[in-house]
Amino acid sequence: MPSVARTPAFGGMAGRKAGIIGAVLLSAMLISALLAPLLATADPFAIIGPSLAAPSLDYLMGTDALGRDLFSGVLYGTRTSLLIATAVGLLATACGVTIGITAGYLGGSADDLLMRITELFQVLPRFILVAVIIALLGPGLDRVVLTLGLTSWPVLARVVRGEVLATRNLDFVLSAEALGATRVRIFSRVLLPQVMPSVLVLVALMLGQVLLLEASLGFLGLGDPNNLTWGMLAGQAQGYLRAAWWLPLFPGLAITLTVLGFNLFADGLSAALQRR
Repeated sequence: MPSVARTPAFGGMAGRKAGIIGAVLLSAMLISALLAPLLATADPFAIIGPSLAAPSLDYLMGTDALGRDLFSGVLYGTRTSLLIATAVGLLATACGVTIGITAGYLGGSADDLLMRITELFQVLPRFILVAVIIALLGPGLDRVVLTLGLTSWPVLARVVRGEVLATRNLDFVLSAEALGATRVRIFSRVLLPQVMPSVLVLVALMLGQVLLLEASLGFLGLGDPNNLTWGMLAGQAQGYLRAAWWLPLFPGLAITLTVLGFNLFADGLSAALQRR
């Protein structure tokens, strides 16, 4: 009995610690992004030193093959990568929540149609689809955000639909209907608050996946060449893996820490919801 009683407390403590660590990592990345113009030691596109200079006091993360400061590049890459992840998260959340609530509340043929569309997007090879679209339309942050956002919502929609189905016939929903509330009001004031806790956890996990996808696109040269991202910096290091270890290390470390931060933060949110 004592061990059983300690298990939830231990799990909750672990969840809280994970959430705090995740919040610290994400806060550090966000501060770095916001203060990039102040923290950067040079223009990330300017040639300021010798080619492939190792990390030193003059060049904190070394220089690339053209003599550009990698530290400044990583800082500005933080801004672009987090901006893309945030925009994709907002777009995917809007699509997923709207479709999920509509399907779960209306039911019937509307539910069937929306779920078949959701399943179609789920079975598509996502990365290949995004890569092909960007290759056809050309590089650009708007294209990256649109393609990633419009392919990231299906799991969110299915989870929201399940939450709505579980609450569709509860008293507080039926009372709102009896009082003459419109569907828009029921969706936004009654059902949305019920699904938001699960949505926040899923979005935190989704943002980590979006970062990895965006980094993969940049690594393959499908990102916007006018805006530095971590994936683009890692891609530029392909030909210098043995000669300049710092080129792939620091962008890769930034990606790893940020994705880890999102995952740990999602764990913390999940643990907090379980304690409610």
